[in-house]
Amino acid sequence: MGFGFLIIAFVLSMFAARLIQLQGVDPDSLALRAAAEGTVDVTLPAARGEITDRNGDPLAESVDGTMIVADPALTADEAPALARFLAHRLDLDYADTLEALRAEGSRFQYIARQVPTSKAKDVVADAEDEGFRGLFTQNDPLRIYPNGDVAANLVGFLGTPKSDGSAQPLAGLESRFNDFLSGTDGAARYEMGAGSQIPLGDHTVTPAVNGNDLRTTLDRDLQWYAQRVLQQTVEGAAGESGIAVVMDSRTGQVLALADYPTYDAADPEEYSPDLYKSSALTDVYEPGSVEKVLTLSSLIDAGLATPRTRLKVPGKLYRQDRPIGDYWDHDTLRLTLAGVLAKSSNVGTVLAADEFKPGQLRKYLSAFGLGKRTGVGLGGETRGILPKGAAWTSQVGDRIAFGQSLSVNAIQMAAAINTIANGGVRIDPSLVMGSATLDNGTSIGTADVTERRVVSERAAHGTMLMMERVVDPDAGVAPGAQVPGYRVAGKTGTAQRVGSECACYDGSTTVSFAGFAPADDPRFTVYVVVHDPRAGSGGGSVAGPAFSQLMSYALRRYGVPPTGKQPNRIPVEW
Repeated sequence: MGFGFLIIAFVLSMFAARLIQLQGVDPDSLALRAAAEGTVDVTLPAARGEITDRNGDPLAESVDGTMIVADPALTADEAPALARFLAHRLDLDYADTLEALRAEGSRFQYIARQVPTSKAKDVVADAEDEGFRGLFTQNDPLRIYPNGDVAANLVGFLGTPKSDGSAQPLAGLESRFNDFLSGTDGAARYEMGAGSQIPLGDHTVTPAVNGNDLRTTLDRDLQWYAQRVLQQTVEGAAGESGIAVVMDSRTGQVLALADYPTYDAADPEEYSPDLYKSSALTDVYEPGSVEKVLTLSSLIDAGLATPRTRLKVPGKLYRQDRPIGDYWDHDTLRLTLAGVLAKSSNVGTVLAADEFKPGQLRKYLSAFGLGKRTGVGLGGETRGILPKGAAWTSQVGDRIAFGQSLSVNAIQMAAAINTIANGGVRIDPSLVMGSATLDNGTSIGTADVTERRVVSERAAHGTMLMMERVVDPDAGVAPGAQVPGYRVAGKTGTAQRVGSECACYDGSTTVSFAGFAPADDPRFTVYVVVHDPRAGSGGGSVAGPAFSQLMSYALRRYGVPPTGKQPNRIPVEW
């Protein structure tokens, strides 16, 4: 009996020690373990902010959607069969689904995200009919792009959510402003018992904070029209690609920025990833004669010429390593500076540019924004190429004067031409209304633009007068760019292209037209570019008519009346 009492005392002392440990030494961690076995943590997705045009029309929006989640404590036993069922109904990877359904120690696993609500409910109901337990649905906003390819090159799109349920932006504004748009997910914790939520159990909710809406400067209808006109222009010229920019001359706001070819943001997998960008920002090219506007306005600003300056322009100009010629054969011409621009004479431009002091032209071009990113807000923007130092030889300087041997992107060049429309003051192009924060912390938008004077108002006005003669059928090379009833100032461009394989001029060209209207009270600046047109000639015949269509539409849409004044007749010859 004594031995038996000793054993009983020993056993009781072990129980007592264990009770002391449980209740006195380590009660908190054990309580947490016990609670964890009966609680479920659920993510409450934040609604992603909308991306809209300037009028509030949606370009990207979130609508009601549903996620399907699993409680592995209830799905593990039937995991193989349930994984096959789900993989078939939701087009999921079987192995990944099986792993989620068997996750040890978990009560919450994502199975499918952003599923249309009706489909998600049908799948869960059918699974229950098949005898499967442990599938649930939660609200999960679904991202849609209601306008298809309209502004897809700018808006971008979201890919399949990451494993942690967060958004996976893959292009455009969706990517650059991901943090701004995303918001902060909330969380819910509740107690479970027998596979169901305990009604009076612990239930803690941290609400989600929805993302911010991003309002762009784009005009959805004008963007749609610009894309259609650009497509028709590129295809009609049998071109490789094209770009069209429509900008508010007074504010620098981008109303339309079209690329062709482009893609459908609602179905991006059907298109090449090479199209998931805006070539207006990422691609560089030599601008050709459109750049003469910058050269000649700089001459006027520097006091080195006027629109009436007289030049004798030979058919060929023999300089350094090769002769410089015009696109048409001619004997010596007597042209004013206005005539040089109206006829788009390379020879006349180089002769006029001889008046610059060393480094003076480069300083002006840099002030116009060439060789610098515009900072409009999209990723992948290039600086272009503006030679400096030893790279700016006399030969290079001659070619730069008429738009070769330097490179630009389209938005950069549009902003430079807009400087003339805006009275000589360059204003940063903007794509976002107000102010929004990029993922790198930079704040951009119409509230953050900067302005700087590049040329005097007198020089800008004189340049406008010369540009107006470009579309004059009696004097210029681009009568097809006229807009009936309005005064138009513009400039054609035709530039040789550098081939990617030979790294040399390969015989193909880039043609363009840039201008603004009404010429005497500018409201819009439009720039159209077509790369490698094989069924057309120059910027006047290919890009000029597209400019006319876009400008006419913009003027009508915004109710801009003609100024009522007749185009100027500044002399082009002497």
